[in-house]
Amino acid sequence: MATMPVDRSPDSTLAFLRSGYRFIGERCDRYGSDVFQTRILLTPTICLRGRPAATLFYDTERFQRGNAMPLRVQRTLTGRGGVQGLDGAEHSDRKAMFMSIMTPDRIGQLGQLFDDEWRARLPAWEAAGPVTLYDEVGRLLTRVVCAWAGVPLPASQVDRRAVDLHAMIEGPAVVGPRHWRGLLARRRAERWLADRIERARVGTEPAPAGSVLDVIAEHRDARGALLPHRIAAVELLNILRPVVAVDRYITFAALALHDHPAWRQRVRDDGATEQFVQEVRRYYPFFPSAVARVRRSFDWAGHHFPRGRRVLLDLYGTNHHPALWPEPELFRPERFAGRRVDPFELVPQGGGDFSTGHRCAGEWITIDLMKRAVTNLTSAMTYDVPPQDLTLDLRRLPALPPSGLTLTNIRRT
Repeated sequence: MATMPVDRSPDSTLAFLRSGYRFIGERCDRYGSDVFQTRILLTPTICLRGRPAATLFYDTERFQRGNAMPLRVQRTLTGRGGVQGLDGAEHSDRKAMFMSIMTPDRIGQLGQLFDDEWRARLPAWEAAGPVTLYDEVGRLLTRVVCAWAGVPLPASQVDRRAVDLHAMIEGPAVVGPRHWRGLLARRRAERWLADRIERARVGTEPAPAGSVLDVIAEHRDARGALLPHRIAAVELLNILRPVVAVDRYITFAALALHDHPAWRQRVRDDGATEQFVQEVRRYYPFFPSAVARVRRSFDWAGHHFPRGRRVLLDLYGTNHHPALWPEPELFRPERFAGRRVDPFELVPQGGGDFSTGHRCAGEWITIDLMKRAVTNLTSAMTYDVPPQDLTLDLRRLPALPPSGLTLTNIRRT
């Protein structure tokens, strides 16, 4: 039996917060191993990276999600009782509800709303002078996804809801004010949507037929019971929040177009948008890691995994693993030309199977919205990127250019 390397610190929580996305990868390199042990939040934790590790991690016979995610993450990012923390038949039932929403027609409807809203905003962006892309796209996505989901917002509420959705995304991996804002934002949003679900169910404000609100409000579990109002609100937020989070990927795509200008013409004229978007998802930081617990004790690759042990899969590190991605620190979209993407190689939103596993149900939406945004950035408008701070601090969770990417001299084409 091989000896699993052990991180020397008594507890690595502060080191994790200081190192951010590179915490697991740096230690894997240090120990010459894609698996090691540490303690995070005083809990013994095994950390993994790479394709074999991802294949292992998404084996539901060996791992479970129940009682795996830290409470601070549930209380801000995912909500308590949502699909991310379920296992077995309960997870399969809830995941089937989400996958019923992810049809090509529904995704196309969301994408068309996004395109229409982007073009409708262009005159205002032209007149505004400097525009912060991250802020604008965040508000745009909030309007669009709420309308698509069946909970349209009056103009007076868009900024407030966008701020709250962003606060939930910002809150899990920090201490202090950013975390507190995430807690308050989650409470406000759950109350808002639980009330909306109640009104849909009693008929005082019916949900639009076939809308996301309708699907979730009327979903019944294997026993024939409706989801409790709060849980239904959590799951509705598990549609709204991830779609708004695509504003980060769209900002990264614009940053990549700025840093690699030759790709503007290639995505516009050579049909290389898919390659470009997949490389943005691989190269730039999104989720740092995924979490599970060992369902029952087992041995793997000469290492022992005891029952109940918390395990972190390094998503960022797997997307930058040199055994999978030659020259991983170079932005090279051509690496995806003609390449079939393995579900355990490219894992920015999780790995494994969409329908039965814990891979993000909204990944297709993410890719579609990113492709549309890249098309709009390269074909529907011109703009300048003035001098600004565009550095990405990988110690910050989640990462974003400090400026949010300021654009000037926007013109419709």
